[in-house]
Amino acid sequence: MLNRIIAFVFFANYFVGLLAVALSLETAFQLNLPLNSPVYYLLVFCTTVFYYTIAYSGPVAPKVSANPRTEWYRLHYRFVRVSQVFLFSICSGMGSWYLAKNLSSALHLPLHYWLVLLLVPLAAVLYYGLLPKSLISLNLRRTGWLKAFVIGFVWAGCVNLFPIAALRIEQGVTAGEPLLMLWLFVKNWMFCTVNAIMFDMKDYEDDANIELKTFAVRMGLRKTIYLVLVPLLLVGLISFLAFALYRHFGIPTILFNMVPFVCLLTVAFSLQRRQSILFYLIVIDGLLLVKALCGIAGSLFAHQNLHLPW
Repeated sequence: MLNRIIAFVFFANYFVGLLAVALSLETAFQLNLPLNSPVYYLLVFCTTVFYYTIAYSGPVAPKVSANPRTEWYRLHYRFVRVSQVFLFSICSGMGSWYLAKNLSSALHLPLHYWLVLLLVPLAAVLYYGLLPKSLISLNLRRTGWLKAFVIGFVWAGCVNLFPIAALRIEQGVTAGEPLLMLWLFVKNWMFCTVNAIMFDMKDYEDDANIELKTFAVRMGLRKTIYLVLVPLLLVGLISFLAFALYRHFGIPTILFNMVPFVCLLTVAFSLQRRQSILFYLIVIDGLLLVKALCGIAGSLFAHQNLHLPW
């Protein structure tokens, strides 16, 4: 029973939806902003689950698969199709209501907000090649080493920039610290990119067979860990410490925000051994939840007058 629940939560991408909400909450806490409306967070959750399930909602595989996640989708294809229709209905209905309610505020958004609101979804759509091929045939998922950076960019945009734009629409609140906002966006972009590179390592053999030149395929697993993951994490950690000293963060805030980097380094070294798909879904994706929780905890020490109510 427990195994079925775990498979349901992680294979059906509900955990990924939770991660999107948690990282969006972290943004509000770290920038000391009010939280968005519950409707906004529900839209974030449903849209994320729907988007990540697109790749597995196609034709049913006729044969038993050795991949546990592929096999789960084969056995639950009816549920997945009904779930996708249900999630799409929620996203369409609540999204339309949300837009209609805040239409006046949305139309008065500054141009740079609209650029963000359009650029991030465009990257997400191009990642799966969802636009008609007669219009554009680009599929960013097939771009090899660039793939992880696209994933990181979309995640950072959705959990850092979208909540701020939505807050401007809902409550007329503007983030008062552009430097901190920019730094948090870049930090999340790089953190999610490293996470995506680590996740690609599980598909090393399959990607090599279809000649998809990810970091792991180009360099091998060991070199990817020591020449890509470790340097990126160390640069991120050093840049965080430099920024923390510049902003005079307290010791508790610094320590809490260092925890995700240390966890990433530890898990990166463990990837030298073959791991199961659930390891990647629970542990590696779980590092994003650790990051969100540590970011929120660190903010409790950084801001004396933290905005907690909805």
